Amino acid sequence: MLKNKRLLHFLMLTSLMAFMASCSYDFIEYPYVAPPDPNDTVYFAEKIVPIFSTDDKCTSCHKPGATNPDLSTGNAYNSIVPNLINTTDPESSQIYWHPHPNSSTHAWKKLSTSDADLILLWIQQGALNN
Repeated sequence: MLKNKRLLHFLMLTSLMAFMASCSYDFIEYPYVAPPDPNDTVYFAEKIVPIFSTDDKCTSCHKPGATNPDLSTGNAYNSIVPNLINTTDPESSQIYWHPHPNSSTHAWKKLSTSDADLILLWIQQGALNN
């Protein structure tokens, strides 16, 4: 009887472990924001600058006289382009990967996935000052 109980516990534990190992979860930011439409033009002044300045996300540190690059509204473009942009390999652009949510290089605030996707699309479209 004791041997059967041990066997039953072993089988239950093994089944539970197999079940748990088969589970996987994808991280979804809340609120969920769909990736940008690659056919839509990403305007720097309208879409990119607010990423840096809204709620002092970046401009609390990256402002005139503080940490480079200066991402304040009037100075952001000239601080980013061309030094932090690589239009040949957009994903290697420092303005994209350094604050990326999966990056370990930026110790403070990070971009949301949706903001990073928008910046990447803007670079892929030529990183225009539009």
